[in-house]
Amino acid sequence: MMRCSGGNRTGAALLAAALLASAGSACSAKGEVRLPADGASPVPPAADGAATQAPSAALAPYYTQKIAWTACKDGFECGKVSVPLDYAAPEGERIEISLVRLPATGERIGSIVLNPGGPGGSGIEYARAAKTVLSPDVLARFDTVGFDPRGVGQSAPVRCLSGAQLDKFIGLDGTPDSPAEVDALAAGAEEFAQGCEAKSAKLLPHVGTVNAARDMDVMRAALGDQGLTYLGKSYGTYLGAVYADLFPTKVRALVLDGALDPALAPVPAINSAQARGFEVALRSFITDCFKQTSCPFPVKTTDAALDRISALLKTADQHPLRNGTGDSRKIDESWTTLGIVTALYDRRSWPVLRMALDQAFQGDGTTLLRLGDILVDRKKDGTYSNQTEANMAINCVDHPYPTSTSAYEEAAETAQRESPRFGSYVMWGSLPCEYWPVKPTTTDQALKAPGAPPILVVGTERDPATPYEWAKALASQLSSGVLLSFDGDGHTAYRTGSNCIDEAVDRYLITRTPPKPNTLCPKVT
Repeated sequence: MMRCSGGNRTGAALLAAALLASAGSACSAKGEVRLPADGASPVPPAADGAATQAPSAALAPYYTQKIAWTACKDGFECGKVSVPLDYAAPEGERIEISLVRLPATGERIGSIVLNPGGPGGSGIEYARAAKTVLSPDVLARFDTVGFDPRGVGQSAPVRCLSGAQLDKFIGLDGTPDSPAEVDALAAGAEEFAQGCEAKSAKLLPHVGTVNAARDMDVMRAALGDQGLTYLGKSYGTYLGAVYADLFPTKVRALVLDGALDPALAPVPAINSAQARGFEVALRSFITDCFKQTSCPFPVKTTDAALDRISALLKTADQHPLRNGTGDSRKIDESWTTLGIVTALYDRRSWPVLRMALDQAFQGDGTTLLRLGDILVDRKKDGTYSNQTEANMAINCVDHPYPTSTSAYEEAAETAQRESPRFGSYVMWGSLPCEYWPVKPTTTDQALKAPGAPPILVVGTERDPATPYEWAKALASQLSSGVLLSFDGDGHTAYRTGSNCIDEAVDRYLITRTPPKPNTLCPKVT
């Protein structure tokens, strides 16, 4: 998928709102193969359709550990759980997974574990926004638990590049139109992979989603829950689906919002679908823009407005936009695209995008750059969280990727014809995986989770980052999947303004009663 992480829309929306105030304001299903609970390779399904649930003797000490919680601001408690670096050698080296917890305010049912997506998004930071992420009813009944998955944030983080190197990498021309630009992009991708190997070689083989899901089961046991209650968004839906496939009888209630399709392969198909999703979202933004007095388009047809954005991107490619942040970055086509993409994640950011485009059409890209910084989690001092590095490290071991630059070039040309604003940019974003020092540890495959109770899959019809067809696909693959749809815009649906979605999700989390299959929640006006 794209070089930027795609999960934490809540943070993007809140920070975009702050910008406004300060400015004046992954489908073809293969054979259904089960992921193993303790091994490294997929195995055929068990005869009775249920995964082995009891931990091995070597893993038992991990499952019986107790978390030492300590107060850590604003009513939260912090703790750690110990897990094997390599589940194939549990007696070997250990790593620690960091967690935060906000205790339930009412009659407690158990814990709800959160993942905001990415991969690479910090569940700890996401849980800190619990009062925005979850409803008061859910906060009353569950301890809210956020964690940084292995390789992310405070949990044995993958590191690859300095802040200055990441600036250069993200600013590489993501739509190369000459052999020299292709060579420069390939050199940057190789440098990224080599940096990860130099700084994080020991971690790289073990940061995949299968191991993160195993970590979640250790966490579940350490939290004292018989079954996992979980809210996963974007990539977090894939993490939750893998968990359910590994541990179906340990599922209590899983909400998978903004779903990935586990069976969509090969990776060019995932990237192409995501690029098309951003095109759909951009069209929806333009349609809404025409209704607003602040709309920056002098034209009044969608195609003409799209052409205006294409012209902006071409201009930025040849003559970077002005940068008023005070740093030395050139706001070229890549940074301009990234800023647009960021605001498309959340309808609540559309006023900021209107303002940013109005400025950009006049040659000033400052607001677009600040938007892009939100998505890649770049700080004002030029440092980054490890979100971008973890995103690449996890994706590169989770999926098989093309093994030649020429294959990427061909795929990018096809994607660009289908998605003129985003196709090439999204496709080339996966290029470091061509040079990755470790091979993928899983294959793209349908996940069935036989024996699991109902699992709620939520899909938004005009989701830019995880197209709606992915939610339909995941719900159909899971043996107990229930699809809840939203006639809406933006990435994910829960707690974004739809009472219909919120009430259905809350009822399911608290009572384990899902809505009727294929329920469609109406557009919010």
